[in-house]
Amino acid sequence: MELLIWSGAAATLVGVAALIWCIVAALRARRAELSDAELRKRLQHMLPVNLGALFLSAAGLMLVVVGILLS
Repeated sequence: MELLIWSGAAATLVGVAALIWCIVAALRARRAELSDAELRKRLQHMLPVNLGALFLSAAGLMLVVVGILLS
């Protein structure tokens, strides 16, 4: 069960790091003073990464909780 907890923690950390990357990339896009269409295009390309990062961090937290409950 310890492996389940540590792998869940690692997945959560990777997900949170990807979320931070999405935030930084969105702030950079906003500060670049792009046109509305170009800004929308960049943010639409970041959306799947953002959703994947959210899923990965949530799944990692679920693994941690399951590992704790089973130990």
